[in-house]
Amino acid sequence: MTTNTITTANMITTANTHSHAHPAGRIDFAKAAPKVFRSLIGFDAAAREGLDPSLVELIQIRASYLNHCAYCLHMHTNDARKAGESEDRLHMVAVWREARHFFSARECAALALTEAVTLVADGGVSDDVYAEAAAQFDEQELAHVLSLILTINTWNRIALSTGKVAGTDERK
Repeated sequence: MTTNTITTANMITTANTHSHAHPAGRIDFAKAAPKVFRSLIGFDAAAREGLDPSLVELIQIRASYLNHCAYCLHMHTNDARKAGESEDRLHMVAVWREARHFFSARECAALALTEAVTLVADGGVSDDVYAEAAAQFDEQELAHVLSLILTINTWNRIALSTGKVAGTDERK
């Protein structure tokens, strides 16, 4: 497992051990479905392979904004800072289209694809968005970017449905 994968796994399991991490009546997903949880950790680890850690965090931050997942947004902005990401870029992720000069062409393509996949029910993934991502990433990289988008959307949905509370990430 990579460091990022371990931290993703730890964020869920560590937070599950603290009473303020779960509202009353919500399940501890890792304990209730350990095989599913371990499989998701493996999927997450495989998705990250070969991707720039900064790109990984930008994708996770953008999806978490779109999904209104404060728990994951808090965790991934902190992870990005620890990895050396600038405050300017972190502040601009939410409005990246209006601040493209903060991001590379690859990052913009990944952010656009993240939006399209995260909001797929709103109109699918357009040929233009897909073509731009395919122009910026080779096939293997693109498959990993797509996989990462799928994993963060899954983590967001787990955190939201189990009532994770922003700021309760105790991974240190």
